[in-house]
Amino acid sequence: MAHESEGNAAMAGQTATFEPRIVAFCCNWCSYAGADLTGVSRMQYSPNIRIIRVMCSGRIEPNFVFRALELGADGVLVAGCHIGDCHYISGNKEAEKQIARTARLLEVLGVDKRRLRLEWISASEGQKFANTVNEFTKDVRALGPAGYGGK
Repeated sequence: MAHESEGNAAMAGQTATFEPRIVAFCCNWCSYAGADLTGVSRMQYSPNIRIIRVMCSGRIEPNFVFRALELGADGVLVAGCHIGDCHYISGNKEAEKQIARTARLLEVLGVDKRRLRLEWISASEGQKFANTVNEFTKDVRALGPAGYGGK
């Protein structure tokens, strides 16, 4: 009987809640370690995120963000070391410039720049990582599917 009622709900036009796909580029030295701390501390955070470890957030180019969206991501998070704590001295300052440029390019292309977020998360900030992921997932869910790429 439960199966029949599920079918009736679908016919009535009800759809499943949209669950966004989020790609996170995390720097090796701080934010990836923060994500690891989140996991080993068993903190809960949204499962919608897929983490890609990069050596430095300053390495993230606009092309990386566009490619993630093209391949089906609904949002892109870039996380790096706090300003002044970069393993590569000024990589996070470069990331700040690159992400600002990328946000402007997204606007020109008609993509809501809220689909891109830059955050500074240290290795000891597991709770901040979890909170950031949960908040960004909620924000992207509210924006709806990006619909730019294949699944």
